[in-house]
Amino acid sequence: MTDLENNPVDILVVDDDPDDAEMIIRALKKLNMGNSFLHVQDGEEALKYLYLEPPGIFPKLILLDLKMLKVDGLEVLKKLKSDELRKVIPIVVLTSSNEMSDIVKSYKLGVNAYVVKPMDFENFTKAIQEIGVFWTILNQHPH
Repeated sequence: MTDLENNPVDILVVDDDPDDAEMIIRALKKLNMGNSFLHVQDGEEALKYLYLEPPGIFPKLILLDLKMLKVDGLEVLKKLKSDELRKVIPIVVLTSSNEMSDIVKSYKLGVNAYVVKPMDFENFTKAIQEIGVFWTILNQHPH
């Protein structure tokens, strides 16, 4: 993890593809969608960060890939949405999977939104920025 692990993070990006994570963060920064971002490469790192002591300082948004080694996105989603303290964190699944079973499982576990990553750069960037505007500006957080 980075030196941000003891500081509040506006947006947590959980994605095993460093290129995708870099594009996500770049697109969000371009529109000033947050002051601090943290990229972790798998669900295990995400959970370590989200369960640091003291509890209670959470990101405004988690962008979560599903298909990752160690701990996948569905496991992260299951753990966070079953945790009384952490279930209020908005989680957007951002994945390449458009499999109906993944979509249904994600919603049954409590995901706030499910977005399939567009394949081309322009649409990918636009989708990320629209997600950022909605979840960090328009959406009211229970903080």
